[in-house]
Amino acid sequence: MKLTGAEIFVESLKKEGVDTVFGFPGGAVIHIYDKLFDSDINHYLARHEQAAVHAADGYARSSGKVGVALVTSGPGATNTVTGIATAYMDSIPIVVFTGQVPTALIGNDAFQEADIVGITRPCTKHNYLVKDVKDLPKIIKEAFHVAASGRPGPVLIDIPKDVLMASTEFNYPETYTMRSYKPTLEGHKGQIQKALKAIHKAKKPVIYAGGGVILSGASKELTKFAKKLNIPVTTTLMGLGGFPGTDPLFMGMLGMHGTYAANMATSHCDILIAIGSRFDDRVTGKISEFAPDATIIHIDIDPTSISKNVKVDIPIVGDVKHVLNKAFDIMKTEKPPKTDPYKEWREDVDKWENAHKLGYKHTKTKTKPQYVVERLFELTKGDAIITTEVGQNQMWAAQFYKYNHPRSFLTSGGLGTMGYGFPAAIGAQVAFPDKTVIDIAGDGSIQMNIQELATVKQYRLPVKIAILNNGFLGMVRQWQQLFFNKRYSSTCLEVQPDFVKLAEAYGVVGLRSESPADVDDVIKEALATKHPVVMDFVVDREENIYPMVPSGASLKEMLLV
Repeated sequence: MKLTGAEIFVESLKKEGVDTVFGFPGGAVIHIYDKLFDSDINHYLARHEQAAVHAADGYARSSGKVGVALVTSGPGATNTVTGIATAYMDSIPIVVFTGQVPTALIGNDAFQEADIVGITRPCTKHNYLVKDVKDLPKIIKEAFHVAASGRPGPVLIDIPKDVLMASTEFNYPETYTMRSYKPTLEGHKGQIQKALKAIHKAKKPVIYAGGGVILSGASKELTKFAKKLNIPVTTTLMGLGGFPGTDPLFMGMLGMHGTYAANMATSHCDILIAIGSRFDDRVTGKISEFAPDATIIHIDIDPTSISKNVKVDIPIVGDVKHVLNKAFDIMKTEKPPKTDPYKEWREDVDKWENAHKLGYKHTKTKTKPQYVVERLFELTKGDAIITTEVGQNQMWAAQFYKYNHPRSFLTSGGLGTMGYGFPAAIGAQVAFPDKTVIDIAGDGSIQMNIQELATVKQYRLPVKIAILNNGFLGMVRQWQQLFFNKRYSSTCLEVQPDFVKLAEAYGVVGLRSESPADVDDVIKEALATKHPVVMDFVVDREENIYPMVPSGASLKEMLLV
């Protein structure tokens, strides 16, 4: 039976098990939208293409499935670039479909034409321009395989309008392999044995886990590994939730705004076990002084990440889950130690923990943003999916909410995209309709995609937004305060909307807290309603995020107050 390209698109998504698409229609994809109208695929209309991609990203991060976005050509396609780059930096599996002008017009500066394949080549794992309708099923199959396998990432498929209108026999590949693309899953046994031998000889080990632990579904394996050996654990921002946040072995996040204990332990350890992490600059600080006395083991599925930023002593290329399971098999044959070899080391870590715990000065007159995040944790009992925007709100959410489960913390780590959190929360809420989903936002970044209030209203998605409203672009203001003599250049948000009235204008619930005394009441009221809610928390305007490692400094050179 012959199908049009638009029909093949819909049927191919069904073959991949896709039941959810986030998008925005236009002339180049109107044939697809006509076929979606009669399909059982759920389409969520975003109010901006960037938000559609972030929603697909949030759907992917929270569910572990591949997220899908669909937009039109030209500006519709170019509006996706920030969302694609966000997913690329954080290794998130999404497939973005863009419409394109008819093939005969490509290169002629036709109406709403843009070379989106060329534009996105640096920020996609792979991308395609479909030139023949016969190739469409194979390309879609390949795209989903590439997006989800190995080190995941975004894939873009650009489909000209005439390809969508053309017809051909529909044969969807059952399986697909690429000769040039075969990610290594199984770690080398000899390297794993070498790593275990080094760990057993160590006196001061630290496990440093990243987002790869979550992406590989290895959180249980990481927890088992750490507990079996009684090794302290720290995670990156992307790794939060990969190890239980309330576990005694957890030191908190490390890096620029990491905990004192995590940064000091990393700086003094004699072996660093990096698992699914990439040694980015926000983690390492001054490279020459990062874990200076440590033998470094690095487990990662992407061989190009190993020794890219920090020289590694024992590299293990492979999927984290596979490598840890192979390590368990080897450890079964080993004799357990007669005494706890790392007891004194953990006592040192405990001293650092007690010397400088995360905290703030609570007052009865000014609401501290940390207090809001703490109360969100207590009142949700930690059972929520938290998304964030970027800036101080993001760091306070990382520090003061405890994540005991993977895929419960969604944030833009690599690109640092303001405007990410709200549409990502939409994607997470679609994936988990019965879960509490909260976007912890700043008053600056929430305005970058606040038009999506229309989306949550239309689809009755009970997303909660907690705005930490300090009237500043807070993180930049903090840098200006500390390093530029309080010259607050273009960071004071002198004109702000009334967020409660704005919420009501979109038909959603708006609540405001202006003192610490009413924080709990606002949160409880928001959690009690099954409708989307905007919570506007008026917080201390010049509260800073600490600890802080200044740019170019080592992890030991933390500003603590």
